Amino acid sequence: MAEELKGKVILVTGGGSGIGRATCLAVAREGAKVVVCDLNEAGGEETVGFITQKGGQATFIKADVTDKDQVEALIDGVVKAYGRIDGAFNNAGIEGLFESTARYPDEEFDRVIAVNLKGVWLCLRAELRQMQAQGGGGAIVNTASVAGLVGMKKSPIYTAAKHGVVGLTKTAALEFAKAGIRVNAVCPGVIETPMVGRLFDAVPFARDPFLDRVPAGRFGKPGEIGAAVAWLLSDAASFVTGVALPVDGGWTTQ
Repeated sequence: MAEELKGKVILVTGGGSGIGRATCLAVAREGAKVVVCDLNEAGGEETVGFITQKGGQATFIKADVTDKDQVEALIDGVVKAYGRIDGAFNNAGIEGLFESTARYPDEEFDRVIAVNLKGVWLCLRAELRQMQAQGGGGAIVNTASVAGLVGMKKSPIYTAAKHGVVGLTKTAALEFAKAGIRVNAVCPGVIETPMVGRLFDAVPFARDPFLDRVPAGRFGKPGEIGAAVAWLLSDAASFVTGVALPVDGGWTTQ
């Protein structure tokens, strides 16, 4: 693509590292004005620095996506900074505990659902309202996972949350298609991010079985997800809505 997002205002949650950062850089290369959101202020500001050093426009806003008031303040901050919001990538998420369904603790259920599902919903709702207030039009991408398409042993609540993200995505896509607002999900496979690094540090025996599930024979790179998200946010994907797009090296073809 060549400046497919030129002049558009794009919000990315979880933009301080991993897939979020890679997507911020990808949409900036396509000419977008980027709002980087993260709880990690140092990481978010670092992402902004990477963009501005290359001549792009970016702003950091700290927010907890599980808090309704902070999410609404985030959207207000985007509009205050750039006047509108044209696209959003609801990406903030956590990996959760690696444990069986029968042994999964209540408090970890609440934490994973709060970030990975409620957080996406709060952001999605606020973004849709703002896009409607602007007169319609826009594109939103939610981070689901291959775990939103198939089962994942010892990740029951992460899997449930990501299935929920796919359901939210499809429903919002149906509701807002005639308003010109496209809503899609990206479903990454195992990607070499800090989050996946934490998982393999905690459960090193999981690495080889995960790799064996990937027909491509390797784990993905954050930039490969960022490129897919940038395309979904762009007018090049103008007739694409309600899709849960696997970017997984073939994992879900099996």
